[in-house]
Amino acid sequence: MITRRGFLTGSAGALALGAVTSACGGVGGKSTSSGGGASKGDTGTVSIQGLGKPDDVGGARRNAFKSAYPKVQVNINEGDFDPQQFLSAIASGNPPDLVYLDRDLVGTYAAKGAIQPLDDLIDKAGIKMSLYRPAAAKEVTIDGKVYGVPEFYDTRNILMSGKVLRSAGLTAADLATTDWDKLHTNAAKLYKVSGGKITRIGFDPKLPEFLPLWAKANGADMINPDGSPNLADPRIIEALTFALSLIGEQGGWSKFKAFRDAWDLFGSGNEFNKGQAGAFPWEGWYVNVLVQATPKLDLESIPFTDRQGKPISFSNGSAWCLPKGSKNPAAAVNYMKFMTATDTWLKAAAARQATVEKNKSIFTGLWTANPTADAQIKAKYVKPGTTGFDKAIQNYYASTDYAFSIPPSKASSEIKTAWTDAVNRALSGQQKPDAAMKQAQSEAAKAFSAVK
Repeated sequence: MITRRGFLTGSAGALALGAVTSACGGVGGKSTSSGGGASKGDTGTVSIQGLGKPDDVGGARRNAFKSAYPKVQVNINEGDFDPQQFLSAIASGNPPDLVYLDRDLVGTYAAKGAIQPLDDLIDKAGIKMSLYRPAAAKEVTIDGKVYGVPEFYDTRNILMSGKVLRSAGLTAADLATTDWDKLHTNAAKLYKVSGGKITRIGFDPKLPEFLPLWAKANGADMINPDGSPNLADPRIIEALTFALSLIGEQGGWSKFKAFRDAWDLFGSGNEFNKGQAGAFPWEGWYVNVLVQATPKLDLESIPFTDRQGKPISFSNGSAWCLPKGSKNPAAAVNYMKFMTATDTWLKAAAARQATVEKNKSIFTGLWTANPTADAQIKAKYVKPGTTGFDKAIQNYYASTDYAFSIPPSKASSEIKTAWTDAVNRALSGQQKPDAAMKQAQSEAAKAFSAVK
């Protein structure tokens, strides 16, 4: 799965900006600050792991911190979060001062003791968790303790090619996920094959990554409120069976995946522009990719819905966490605060607007765990309009208000691995969906019991 962070760290714009500070990683330094948070007179270093090269948004925020705290040296070991590297650094007594990781990993690393609870430090630093979206704040709260400060907030809607829809005599509403039988029928109308080879996928259910969305549409959560796995729930098995059947009726997994992997996702020859895809659910950041690559694209979108027709969306994102043994915790927590503050996000949005004006494009939105910032950014930079891009942007903003997140768990990473592996076994035909998910439940339950 191509993620927002994966795209940004590999984008040409990100490579051109480079890091604000040296990318040497390693040991955290000492700070002259005491109590809660750094001051502008602080010295010392803050080392960070898990943070890739910045795009315009990330670069603006790093520059803003450097300007506000010129005597704090921030050393970034650039690259996505590496579990082995992180745990090795903890075990060796040489941890970074700050780590940036996906929120669905927080529970596992909290249980391992690799990251620290932040409650006292964020109180002293003046961080109010009420600033952040409840779903995001919930993801970083384990057994009543806060283990991270949430940053971006990704949601999912369904994106479509208007041209492909019209070619089959369909409208966007015909690809709604409310009526699964109807979706089957219309996905088949969009699907194309020539000479035994797929030339168009009608509807991609996005497995294994989006199983939580299909499960929720069928009324089930992957994890119970107490953090235990719920993977063998008949409603989840039914949802997986349906999503698999969409792939099965569009060439089968081997051909389906091979064709999908050949798409030019980030270029002008992307799957929508070339008529290689009808529709699929995806995160909101992809709208910006499409508008940059193909500004005249005939894009359509609708919310993902449950089987009763209620709009739903699956949310996740990143978080800042404090590793065990951080040598500069006060400045590290202050960095978390600064990078997620409303004023800092507004600086980032101004940088994005400058990019938009340079490219003669449109502002496609920023979605963060800070709803106050999002509302101000939207009001200032997102222009009303009636194009497909405009409607997609509005749909993603709307979805931030009702999106769900997977409940936190001390075995969050292990549970995710269990169900992801199960879906992959079912996709490859190694197991039937029910057997795969029952095995996943057994594996995940064992992992959960080990950390209770």
